Amino acid sequence: MPTLKLHGLPLSNYYNIVKAALLEAGVEFEDVGTAPSQQDEYLAISPMGKIPALEVDGTALTETSAMVDYVAEHLGGSLYPEHPLARAQVRELMKYIEVYIDLAARPCFSEAFFGGTVSEEVKATAKANLTKGVAALNRRARFMPYIAGAAVTYADFATYFSVPLADRAAQKVFGWSLVADIPGFAGMAEKLRERDSIKAIEASRGG
Repeated sequence: MPTLKLHGLPLSNYYNIVKAALLEAGVEFEDVGTAPSQQDEYLAISPMGKIPALEVDGTALTETSAMVDYVAEHLGGSLYPEHPLARAQVRELMKYIEVYIDLAARPCFSEAFFGGTVSEEVKATAKANLTKGVAALNRRARFMPYIAGAAVTYADFATYFSVPLADRAAQKVFGWSLVADIPGFAGMAEKLRERDSIKAIEASRGG
């Protein structure tokens, strides 16, 4: 088994997604509390200075999808479906969450969380993008009870950790609850909170 070091902080939804994948795999890893940084030492690990990053025997991986795929393919306990098309659909859902929910909401984070001010034009664009993103996600999501169907997948972790963050931003900036407009999210989240991996992460977040 390789030596694993996960860099990041519990405030990051992407860090939590990768941590959940590692916990589900049942592998040992060092949890290295690391903030985003443009210092040369950390840029040698994460070239954009972002979190999370996963060191595997001293070789660093960045980008959440790459880390989750590595865990699934090489560390055991994959939560991707066996069938290639179903597996592709889970990756599709993860990309919907990343691009059309999380990244669509991020232009508002400065005002929502950090005391900044966002222009009305930026807010209007963000709201329009989020509206389309929520509608698109609802067309793809199954919530039976999990987002891709009857079995838990990595897409559930992406949804569980990313949607509430976007929801908090939308509520503060627009007075709009994304969660309320995603039927099935609450039931999926309740099921996930029964899992040991999620319990451990919530404890680390003080939840």
